[in-house]
Amino acid sequence: MDLLSVLLIAVGLAMDAFSVAIAKGLQRDTRDTASMLKMGLWTGGFQFLMPVVGFYIGSFAHDFVEQWAHWIAFAILCLIGANMIYGSLGEREEVGADMGPMTMLLLAVATSIDALMVGFSMNLEGNAGILPEATAIGAVTLVLVCIGFRIGNRLGSRIGDRAQILGGVVLIVIGFKVLLEGLDLLL
Repeated sequence: MDLLSVLLIAVGLAMDAFSVAIAKGLQRDTRDTASMLKMGLWTGGFQFLMPVVGFYIGSFAHDFVEQWAHWIAFAILCLIGANMIYGSLGEREEVGADMGPMTMLLLAVATSIDALMVGFSMNLEGNAGILPEATAIGAVTLVLVCIGFRIGNRLGSRIGDRAQILGGVVLIVIGFKVLLEGLDLLL
C-alpha cells in the first residue's frame, strides 16, 4: 500500500479519536499536558494495536465484528457521554474530566474499532504485513488527538461550567454517527 493511501486511512481513522479529544479537552480548565499525552498515547496505542489484531485474526471473526462493531462503539460512547452529562448536573468536581484507566480504555476501544476492520480488510486483500501501516495509523492518531485535546482545552476555558455537558453531547453524537454509518444510513 502506498504512503499517501496509508496516511489518508490514518487520518480517517483518527477523526473519531480527534473529536473525543476535543470533548475531553473541553473539560479542562488549564493546559494539562500530561492528560493530553495520556489520551494521545491511549488512543494512538489502540489505533496501532487494533489493525494488528484485526490483521492476524483475519477472516475468523470478520462477520461477527463487522455486524456488531457499530453497536458496540455506539453503546460505549453513549454511556460515557451520558455519564459526563449526569456528572455535570451534580456537585462541581475539583478535578476535571475522568482520565482514569477504565475511562481511557473504553474511549480507546470505542474509537479504534474501525481500525480493527481495517486490519481485517488488509488481511483479506492479501497484504504481506501490517506493522508499517499500523505504526502510521497510531502516530497520526497520537498527533491529531493532542491537537484536538488542546483545541478543546482552549474552548473549555471560554465555555465554563457547561463544557462537560457539551463534551457528553459530543460523545453521544459521535456514537450515533458510528451507528448510522454502520447501518449504512449515513455516508
